[in-house]
Amino acid sequence: LFLFLGNIRAALITAMVIPLSMLFTFTGMFSNKVSANLMSLGALDFGIIVDGAVVIVENAIRRLAHAQHRLGRELTRSERLHEVFAASKEARRALIFGQLIIMVVYLPIFALTGVEGKMFHPMAFTVVTALFGAMILSVTFVPAAIALFVTGKVKEEENALMRVARRTYEPVLAWVMRRRMLAFSAAVALVLFSGLLASRMGSEFVPSLSEGDFALQALRVPGTSLTQSVDMQMRLEETILAKVPEVERVFARTGTAEIASDPMPPNISDSYVMLKPRDQWPDPKKSRETLIAELQAAAELVPGSNYELSQPIQLRFNELISGVRSDVAVKIFGDDMDVLNSTAAEVAETLGGIDGASEVKAEQTTGLPVLTVAIDRDKAARYGLNVGDIQETVAVAVGGRRAGTLFEGDRRFDLVVRLPENLRTDIEGLSRLLIPVPATGAATSVGFIALSEVASLQLAPGPNQVSRENGKRLVVVSANVRGRDIGSFVQEAEEKIRSDVKLPAGYWTTWGGQFEQLQSAAKRLQVVVPVALLLVFMLLFMMFNNVRDGLLVFTGIPFALTGGVMALWLRDIPLSISAGVGFIALSGVAVLNGLVMISFIRNLREEGMGLQQAVTDGALQRLRPVLMTALVASLGFVPMALATGTGAEVQRPLATVVIGGILSSTALTLLVLPALYRWAYRREEEAELKD
Repeated sequence: LFLFLGNIRAALITAMVIPLSMLFTFTGMFSNKVSANLMSLGALDFGIIVDGAVVIVENAIRRLAHAQHRLGRELTRSERLHEVFAASKEARRALIFGQLIIMVVYLPIFALTGVEGKMFHPMAFTVVTALFGAMILSVTFVPAAIALFVTGKVKEEENALMRVARRTYEPVLAWVMRRRMLAFSAAVALVLFSGLLASRMGSEFVPSLSEGDFALQALRVPGTSLTQSVDMQMRLEETILAKVPEVERVFARTGTAEIASDPMPPNISDSYVMLKPRDQWPDPKKSRETLIAELQAAAELVPGSNYELSQPIQLRFNELISGVRSDVAVKIFGDDMDVLNSTAAEVAETLGGIDGASEVKAEQTTGLPVLTVAIDRDKAARYGLNVGDIQETVAVAVGGRRAGTLFEGDRRFDLVVRLPENLRTDIEGLSRLLIPVPATGAATSVGFIALSEVASLQLAPGPNQVSRENGKRLVVVSANVRGRDIGSFVQEAEEKIRSDVKLPAGYWTTWGGQFEQLQSAAKRLQVVVPVALLLVFMLLFMMFNNVRDGLLVFTGIPFALTGGVMALWLRDIPLSISAGVGFIALSGVAVLNGLVMISFIRNLREEGMGLQQAVTDGALQRLRPVLMTALVASLGFVPMALATGTGAEVQRPLATVVIGGILSSTALTLLVLPALYRWAYRREEEAELKD
């Protein structure tokens, strides 16, 4: 601020808007019970907050300097008040409407629901509250502070930076004004190219956060006992600790706890892999992708399980929002389980052949060992037995029966009596199970008979689980995506499944996981964003009372989006909800500079200046405030764009979009917008020349 204004007091007054507007923000957060965290405060850009104050301060300094130069002396207190009031009045309307437009474009964020709503609502609330406070301060505190504290000799001196900028800008502006159609064509071509580029960019729901640790789920054959699972899990943990030196410890949870919030069968284990601090790694520069590959290779050394590698929070996050733990899932609906299983196998094979697919697996619906007891009713009748008696005896022997309760303090434990495990899993032993015979009947002298006398036993694979959604059977095929974005992966997978997998009549597929949330948020934004843009145009129309000027300023939005898309492409960042929030915020910021410039040009024309001269003088006089607001706003996002700490993955796309968009919209405001304004009013210029 001091570099551009050349006045330390003016720079301090502008900077004071930041802490004072934060008082508004914290008051609003406290009143609405919004906690201070990475998402609520991380997206606050102090540069955008002071944009309005910059416009007022720059205009006031310019008028004070001109007044002193005209009078040849320092201004009196009343003269300073008069000039500052005039400067504030001159820029006040544009400033208020510009800040209102920035606040209006945040409305689509408040329309988000679900996970994305929970993430970005606090951010939108704090930004809007801070902007509202800054707007009030810009039209009250800032003018008063300038009139009171910016005393003595005030000069509008250009430093070396501004002199270089003006010397560069003036001939370029003159060239663009002479070749308007070429400039328009280049600008439109750039917008079309960025649209084509955006259509070819990947997409994802939200960027994956690096949590620092990993979650490894081991899925074993259905029917695996708890003892077997624990033994296999111990071998897995020992192998990981031996093969991956970056791992500090591994612990796991197998089966269902006594008080189960997340019940699992004994054949599934959730492992948590805790890493050492990076400075203790043998190679601190080792990438996360390399470490994941090493963990997968170490896990595959322990046979008998399928493994799914994720992160603790990400795994629960995926499971909560879509019912599956993986990044994407194909849900196959139908009636016949055999058809569902065969179709799921085809889908899994197709997904496995797509670049980026990892840990592809179909839901385990069969394979659970089931003991089948086929009772011979005729033989049972000769002994006076009914089917229920035999079934109850077998159920007690295998499943057990509660024989009492053991109390320990305020805890209670059921005492269950059943056969030992070695007999429960031995079909020959179970076939010798004694069945009591009633006292009446053909064989009253025989007190007990072997189960094999009245039934045959067989151990065969049976159904493991049958999942339903909305009352309809389904089988889920899930996969994680490595090394590419989810959007392009799903697009390719949909095409291959459509061509390679033939679904029978009455069967259909849907996509779940993060892609489901991405689609839901995108559909909602497709409705709300156009409404917000319509509100922006309505505010522009109210500002100018002129459709033409409103449309001219509105052109700043597509040019700003162009820069945002280019910035994402250069940094190889896919489109996401985070980037979408950045585009929403950018739409408001892009309008502010154009609005101020068009307002200034209109004021010059109302004072009687010709169109060509008004456009040129207005553009040159607005060079400093436009550069100031652009640089201050973009510099505020630079730390966020370059951050590498926890949570930076979510903020990086947002900051990248805003920085790129501000740069492109600044170029539009300084070069294309003046030429576009002159072209839009060319007929009025011709009429003036004739007169």
